[in-house]
Amino acid sequence: MSITFADRDEFNRKTIAENMIKLLQSDADVSPMMLDGSWGTGKTEFCLKTMELFSQKDSHQLIYIDAFKADHADEPLLTLLAEILKLIPEGDSQKTFIKKVIPAARYSVKTFLKAGVGHVLRQDFADAANDFDKEIQKAADKAIDSSVESMLKEHAKAEKNLESLQVALKELAEVKPIIIFIDELDRCRPDFAVSMLELIKHVFDVDCVQFVLVTNSQQLKASINHCYGVSVKAQRYLDKFLKFSFQISNKSIRQQHSPAFASITLYKQLVQKEPSLSRCEMERSYPLKLIENFILNHRISLREVETLVRHLSILQVLTEKAAFSPGQFLGYKLLHLLSVLIHCFKPELAMSINHEHYDAKLIGEFLSIEEVKPFPSGSNRPEIEEVLMVILARDCKLGATPYLPKQNIDKWDNIIENGFFNYGLDPSDAINELRNTFEVISLAKDFQ
Repeated sequence: MSITFADRDEFNRKTIAENMIKLLQSDADVSPMMLDGSWGTGKTEFCLKTMELFSQKDSHQLIYIDAFKADHADEPLLTLLAEILKLIPEGDSQKTFIKKVIPAARYSVKTFLKAGVGHVLRQDFADAANDFDKEIQKAADKAIDSSVESMLKEHAKAEKNLESLQVALKELAEVKPIIIFIDELDRCRPDFAVSMLELIKHVFDVDCVQFVLVTNSQQLKASINHCYGVSVKAQRYLDKFLKFSFQISNKSIRQQHSPAFASITLYKQLVQKEPSLSRCEMERSYPLKLIENFILNHRISLREVETLVRHLSILQVLTEKAAFSPGQFLGYKLLHLLSVLIHCFKPELAMSINHEHYDAKLIGEFLSIEEVKPFPSGSNRPEIEEVLMVILARDCKLGATPYLPKQNIDKWDNIIENGFFNYGLDPSDAINELRNTFEVISLAKDFQ
């Protein structure tokens, strides 16, 4: 079952898709177009939703290619042609198309195979010294010359074969324009990714055939530098191939009343849909505030949110639904949540704590807090990160001073003992709770 914008559009991206479709349907020269986004921003889902929305118009033939799944084949041309072939019903039309494109495809493969013929043959006979071996050398040279002659003839035919391929594509696209969406190009081997780019530019520059590259431009530029060296200006090289590009970000910029990241919206939805967490109120009050601040401070991507919620669920399952149960004291629930955050996003900090290296400064940096401010006046409460740091700093041997209140200590004690733990908290309990949770998530501890 395909995911559509009608099913969910929590990040308000349908308008982006509609504008993208409008451009592709227009006469504007926008192909190849690049949908740029860092890993975990939901590019693939957006691409598939856009294709579904586009298909409703029945104006274009749409092709989706997962380049990462195809890069093992080492031949991007065959990958593209195989997908295009699926547009043609089996029968005479398909056979005719195959006959027209085979010469170009065959040339592409043969060029690669023959490139090393001369080197291999000469290497095999390089040590021949006596008269007898010279006769063998002559035979080898003849074979080499024959291969070179054959390659030169095929090079002469290359342009004709290419034109034949382009004519076949144009005829197919005249029936209904073709748009090819190439996803995951940034995850491919550098040589395959660059070959795909060059193929699009030099072979598939055909009227009514458009390309949309769904990728991470930074990684794609790294692939270019890998192939051609760091001296090559990757952006300038990339600009030769692209006509238009736009970014899809983590921010839900179209939410008029919320500056929050789209990741926060996804977190709340995933927690509600996860059976083990749906009744734990992890998307409300203090737990949500801790997550919101962490996502904003660390720019957590959509994919990382999925990882986080998965680990929250794992902990809940391993603790027989006790870690985040509705009856769990808020303080312990927050410590468990912090443990999962550290486990997922700062494993070296978890390792340090497991080895009894308790440094409050490192935990404070993780929570983006340098020091605990004076206790708020009136009915206001401290930030949730401040409360956690006061709790943990009491158990830390290093870096604790900025997080230990010097005034209104009774108010801090009251909010911690009555508001978060109800029955108080013994020394070392908080830091040990982190350690115990790390062990549970790592399957190293039997919670029972």
